[in-house]
Amino acid sequence: MQNSVRPLSIDDLDRAAEVLGEAFADYPWTNWCVAEDSHVERVAALQRIYLEHLALPFGRSYIDDSGNGVIAVLPPDAPEPDEATVEKIVELHGDRFERVLQADEQLSALPALEHAWSLATIGTTPHSQGSGLGSALLKHALAELDRTEQACWLDTSTERNLPLYQRFGFTIVGQTSLPDGPDVWRMHRLQG
Repeated sequence: MQNSVRPLSIDDLDRAAEVLGEAFADYPWTNWCVAEDSHVERVAALQRIYLEHLALPFGRSYIDDSGNGVIAVLPPDAPEPDEATVEKIVELHGDRFERVLQADEQLSALPALEHAWSLATIGTTPHSQGSGLGSALLKHALAELDRTEQACWLDTSTERNLPLYQRFGFTIVGQTSLPDGPDVWRMHRLQG
């Protein structure tokens, strides 16, 4: 199956958010730090905010032609969201926002890769998982970073994803267990 990947546009935001909401519905990180009520809708809304306010204007984001997979990478100098956007983010996390703050503190102790882009999000619809779409998205985004000689890092809270990222040149550089939450692995990839 050939997966054609293209840049994400503003017109793709609703679909991209829907895809990522479905993809992260059972993800350990979002289950831990996003409120339970209307969980999938909250996750989709959070993903839309990050795509619209960070990935589209400052990073690189892609969707496949079938609209079943999305990836976004952010540069190291991406600005913080404005105050109104942060308020929406806090509201969407609901009663679990304090966990985000705890996690930020703990994750800051993991090894950093200076001046590297971050793989901010990648996801496919449940029915597309295992089809090679995630690999196609990674291949496309990482080829763009390699073309401009950029390193990349990511955090994941799903151990089964580690071999996929390792196939694309990422190495595990640290791991932490969040309080009453998931394990998180930090991975680095030097420019290809």
